[in-house]
Amino acid sequence: CTVPLQHVGHVEATANNSCDPAVTDDENYLVLIPSYSDRRARDCFFKSGDLVLAEYSKKRNLEFRKLFTLSAVGKLHSNWGALAFQDIIGKLPGQVMPSTLGFEFLLRRPSLEEFVLLMKRGPAISYPKDANTMLMMMDVNGGDCILEAGSGSGAMTLFLSRAVGSNGCILSFETRKDHHTLAKKNYHRWTAAWLVSHGEEWPQNVEFINQDITTAADRIKEIIFDAVALDMISPQTALPVLCPHLKQGGVCAVYLANITQVIDLLEGIRSCQIPLLCEKVVEVIHRDWLVKPAVRKDGSTAEKVEPQIERCEEICTQDDGECAVEGELAEDGPFGTVPYIARPHHQQISHT
Repeated sequence: CTVPLQHVGHVEATANNSCDPAVTDDENYLVLIPSYSDRRARDCFFKSGDLVLAEYSKKRNLEFRKLFTLSAVGKLHSNWGALAFQDIIGKLPGQVMPSTLGFEFLLRRPSLEEFVLLMKRGPAISYPKDANTMLMMMDVNGGDCILEAGSGSGAMTLFLSRAVGSNGCILSFETRKDHHTLAKKNYHRWTAAWLVSHGEEWPQNVEFINQDITTAADRIKEIIFDAVALDMISPQTALPVLCPHLKQGGVCAVYLANITQVIDLLEGIRSCQIPLLCEKVVEVIHRDWLVKPAVRKDGSTAEKVEPQIERCEEICTQDDGECAVEGELAEDGPFGTVPYIARPHHQQISHT
């Protein structure tokens, strides 16, 4: 359940020697704007220690997808052939490389969303679609102090870490030792790869704590949090401990798998008379779509669709404007030449 709050964010700008100076009204203040050459320098080659995402698609269907860490020796093995790590090092992301069996693999660096979906899991993760919704509900800004109860596999922790930045802090509690260890491992794997690919450290703003949040009153007794994120089976048991440490008007966002847990949560708030208001209960729907030109069974493109020139001329006449269609359209014109198919994809990624 959530309570609305509008935060004031804190933004910092960093620069290096390759930036162009800009003069401001204050003679003692200098703004450094990244130059074009500095932006191009971010296109760095694959190096040992990089995270790489390899994909093979056939007829727009994803047949193979693998996340791995590059090293000086080793190979990526699959049913579609192998790729030597030594051949990948020194290449730019976004290139296609043939495997030993001739299949072409697309190699690139994964986004944070792709990493949390493909990293090693223990418990079910907070999916990116839900994590982003929770971030907006909590209105997380740079410099905020956030409490997370239920580290899980570390997915939500990574999104929170990026949102609060180097000036913020995250306290992440986890009861189970194995989940606590896995969350730390995934977090450090991402931060180590970030250092290799970007040449700068990921903000070290997370403290992982292996402790039940219901017994952590002494640990957080002097801290006031800007927001709280809960991913627990019974979050209502933690609210009496957390509520005094949530700032007035702050947001507590709770991630639950089924509606019966929501009912138990609301009943716990009512029976314990916890000063929280349930603003809304939301289910976030995610659906992949397939959009492609229509083709026949033999693979050839379907017949062209004749542009509706008369209809277009009629609309232009009614609007008293210049018509974009003058005479006949060229056969290779950009509009109305090939019919398209648009429908929900038959392979939907599983999201709770």
